[in-house]
Amino acid sequence: MPCSPHEPSVVVTVRVLEVFRALQLCCPQLGIQAFVRGICDLHGVAPRPYLGQQFSVTYNVYLSIRAEVDKRVRAVLGRDTPNWRLKNACPACMYKLEGEAPLTLPLITTQDGNNSMKRFLRREQEEVLPGITAAPGASKERKDNRVAPGDFFLPREDVNEWGDEGMDVLMRGFEEGAEQDEGAGCDERWENMKEDVTARAYGMYDETGIFPALCRHGFMLVIVDMVKSGELEKYGLTVINHLIRVLDEVAVGVDIGCKTGKMVKAHPRLSQLAFDNKFRCLVGSFHGLGHSRLCQVSNLATYVERMGLEDCEGCESWFSKSNALALTTRYSTVFHRHQAIATYIQHTDTCDAYQGLTVVIGNKYRRALKIKAGLPALQDAMRSLNVESRDVFETWLAKEKRYLRSLSKEPAEETLEMEYYQKLVNWQEHECCVHEMRDLAAPFLPASADASYAEAAKETRRVETKCRHAFEVAAKSLGAVQELELKLGIATRWELGSEAWVKAAKMVSSRRYQRALDQLQGLVVARMFELSKVNMSGTGYKLRKHIAKALQARSKAVRTALEHYNAAASVMTPPKQLLAWDEVVGYAFLAEFDLLREGREDIRTEPWALPAGRAAMDQHFKILRADEEIARLNVEIPHLVTFMADEEDFLVHHEPRLQQEGFDGLALQVARHRMERARFNGVHLDRLVKLSQEDGFTASISRGTSVSLERRVPPRNVPGLADAADERARRSAPSTGGDNDEDREGDGDVEAIADAFENIVRIVHDVGATEETG
Repeated sequence: MPCSPHEPSVVVTVRVLEVFRALQLCCPQLGIQAFVRGICDLHGVAPRPYLGQQFSVTYNVYLSIRAEVDKRVRAVLGRDTPNWRLKNACPACMYKLEGEAPLTLPLITTQDGNNSMKRFLRREQEEVLPGITAAPGASKERKDNRVAPGDFFLPREDVNEWGDEGMDVLMRGFEEGAEQDEGAGCDERWENMKEDVTARAYGMYDETGIFPALCRHGFMLVIVDMVKSGELEKYGLTVINHLIRVLDEVAVGVDIGCKTGKMVKAHPRLSQLAFDNKFRCLVGSFHGLGHSRLCQVSNLATYVERMGLEDCEGCESWFSKSNALALTTRYSTVFHRHQAIATYIQHTDTCDAYQGLTVVIGNKYRRALKIKAGLPALQDAMRSLNVESRDVFETWLAKEKRYLRSLSKEPAEETLEMEYYQKLVNWQEHECCVHEMRDLAAPFLPASADASYAEAAKETRRVETKCRHAFEVAAKSLGAVQELELKLGIATRWELGSEAWVKAAKMVSSRRYQRALDQLQGLVVARMFELSKVNMSGTGYKLRKHIAKALQARSKAVRTALEHYNAAASVMTPPKQLLAWDEVVGYAFLAEFDLLREGREDIRTEPWALPAGRAAMDQHFKILRADEEIARLNVEIPHLVTFMADEEDFLVHHEPRLQQEGFDGLALQVARHRMERARFNGVHLDRLVKLSQEDGFTASISRGTSVSLERRVPPRNVPGLADAADERARRSAPSTGGDNDEDREGDGDVEAIADAFENIVRIVHDVGATEETG
């Protein structure tokens, strides 16, 4: 591969370029300079600065050739239609079969922003004085119209279309209700929910990160660049709009799902589309601990029907691997950055996500079975709590939601009663003013003989105007009183000293205290509920640390609420109980929080607020989600088995067809394309066979019939890999290994190993015959 089209001085063999590509995909930190120095050491020559640039040129040509070959292969296979890759990204999620059980949310995705993949913007340095440079000047980036391979990235123009409407416009007209309060208080805990932070541009960067969307098995769906900003709302809206238009029904997990869901419902161009396709926005389980408790019980997957055991946190594990790529793209050009990311995504989808697909499925299935095994313990807990049916737990959750909502704002009836009381007081004051004005309405006489008639007339008109204004204000106040009487259904107007009057007056006087108490109560109760999660068995170290950080951030809000409460309690008559900071943070159980007795509702004796009751309620919802997870996996497993068989038959059918038509080169590329994923199919089937021998496994590992006719080809005489699944299950001995599927891959019997070796020999023979023909 030459480094220049005319009279090249350096050439690089294709083998070396492929070695570098494979090494960099497995170790993204490996850069061109380090690799070239290694090659120089192998050849025993001194490194030259220009060799890195020349190697980069040849590598670009090599990747361009590979991209062109892939494009031609897709064209001859009929896979070059718009959005074909997105519609077929994940076999387990998207390969629908005839006669399968329908899923309410057929596709569960997760999306998040990551600012590790930044790219420095090359700028000129402006000199204000000799030797003194000012801030970076104009960009010195060279124009590059090349486009990276694949269709992973959405164009910047599409993203910018969703940035025209500001936050105020999006939320304007959004109806007030329970949903609007679900995310109340979450804004201060997430930087990407703060307008003043997300709108800040970083002058030294052009692209400040990436915003990807993954399916629940880790396959990349789409990705957008975050340009000169933080994680703005337009990136999430762009991705959501694209996914709904291409894939229809979608559920999305976001770290700020409470706010994103409200924005989608309020958006003029997206709300109806989302409603028609039953869109659902959720909060990831890991980030959920930083949200308010009301937000958690409304938006966490644990409490949402048909979500299974999905945690909606797939982006975090993907970022943990992709962050290594940032070291080699930080100073690259726009094209080279996109090229590196797209090439990395293609590799991870094939060699990471697809290779580990059955590991993910097996772990999910075993986790669901383990949770379901806790049903007897739940039944014992129900007997000790005198709970007759599991439906009671649904009632408990509804009561908790109602209680939390009652703390977020005053009851509507109390608010109206206090407003009616205040209107009555105002009306009576205005009536007193009217009576005073009537006394001033007597004929006016000049104060002295020196006073002129004009001055007397002017004073008279002023008094008359003042009287008219007093009458108008009194009438307006009376109208407000009458309107509230209709709303409250008051037949007899309250009078001074009546029971209702005294009650409302007391509420008005203690309003500030009650508001401060409600705020403090809500924060302390949420904190105590989450403290039980920190000490719960099975909570990992990282999750414990995350909860601790969330509680630490919430402690600031508790301290502020405590100051407001003490200020309001000190002016009450008689003064209310004052609290100290050490006393509040020491509360671990609701029984210790004596101040709850003065709240609107004392929940200390409620069964859903007791530790045993909460543990039983959480276990109930986990078992429900485990049943849903198994139902979803029972659909996804036949998807994968059928896909493997259909894909192999489809590609094996087209290899000889292309040879017969004289396209030997394309036939060879189709064979290599088949081997990209086919090398993992035998491992997938072995894992599924072992999983099928687990107690409680109810899925089918037999081949089904795809709804799509795209891969329908005439049947082959030689059975494929996936057709041997039933035979493997019949001959395979029961597994006695541990829960870690990776550790059990080599425990198959001799016949299973012989089958795998026979398939490898057959595949190698097919590829060798194709190469000889070429």
